[in-house]
Amino acid sequence: MNTNPQLPIYAYFPEWGAANGFFAKNLDESGAAAQITHILYGFGNVVDGEAVMHDPFETYQRPYTESEAVDGKADGDGDDLKGHLGQLRKLKARYPHVKVLYSFGGWVLSPGFSDAASDPEKFAESAYRLLHDSRWADVFDGIDIDWEYPNATGIAADTSGPHAYPDLIKTLRRRFGGELVTSAIGADASSGGILDVGGYDEAAPYIDAYLLMTYDYMNGNDTAVAPHSALYDFDGNPKSPACTETSVDKLIALGVPPEKIYLGVGLYGRGWKGVPTGTPGSVATGPADSDGEPGAATYRWLREAAPATNIVGGTAYAYDGDAWWGYDTPETVKAKMAYAREKGLGGAFYWESSGDTDNADMARAMRSGIDGAPE
Repeated sequence: MNTNPQLPIYAYFPEWGAANGFFAKNLDESGAAAQITHILYGFGNVVDGEAVMHDPFETYQRPYTESEAVDGKADGDGDDLKGHLGQLRKLKARYPHVKVLYSFGGWVLSPGFSDAASDPEKFAESAYRLLHDSRWADVFDGIDIDWEYPNATGIAADTSGPHAYPDLIKTLRRRFGGELVTSAIGADASSGGILDVGGYDEAAPYIDAYLLMTYDYMNGNDTAVAPHSALYDFDGNPKSPACTETSVDKLIALGVPPEKIYLGVGLYGRGWKGVPTGTPGSVATGPADSDGEPGAATYRWLREAAPATNIVGGTAYAYDGDAWWGYDTPETVKAKMAYAREKGLGGAFYWESSGDTDNADMARAMRSGIDGAPE
């Protein structure tokens, strides 16, 4: 067990995981818990300007069976904490180096931040009370803000103003003191884009880690095929120069210290069908079929269903004469981690844990790569 990792690796753990058969015990049994340093439990919601639980039943009320539990013991009527938090408590006992943060927002639940920004003290106080509830105060080590996006458009448009996000982060830092305060941020480095308007430079002194979402450069609305998580720009990039390197360089140029930037890895791919050639930039007829949402699939499914055939822009893709999938593999992840080391970044993170294999191939590759382990 790696109980003294070098650079941090954060892993998002989905609140909805249990509904899909993914539990905290999977992090233990796969070996992922020994590779990572932090778990981001998400997502909490923001309602009327306050931090609230999105799904209390899954979070702390759902009784676990023997086969679902980290320690193989079913929850009884007298257990004081059930649900994901009860299991994360047990996981932390096995892996004392792992810290847990409560992540608020995400793509769907971010609209509430516009209200929170109008009264940051109210939000910070509600978040502090929630995380420090005596029933689970020992589970959490800090808070993560996944606001998508301040002064830009995610699932909804925000017009809170240039100081809204920094004021929110500053207020959280004052209220949470020395506990962890992190934030997932968009990677759009275009002029006037997400990185320009968020206020991330102003908030940087109060942040422990910026989790830079260096994936989804391509999405389901695009018809030209290209990898969604390129490390470098490449010939045929429909959105050139959008890529990880461009985003990292932009954030550093804005004044954010490299050691506060964490490189993001998506444990999923994006795909298209009706693709005439494997050349990036080819026009598709629609999203590719998968085991879930059309045009999107986890790495655990892709490695078997659509094995990678080539690399472009520092990430992999698969092309079978019709379907085209772009995604990271353990090999490309190691190269990305080497890049993170060379740039002096603070660490890395991945979205999200259920996309990995039963042997945590991606988490192991990230740990090996970021530590600079020999091949």
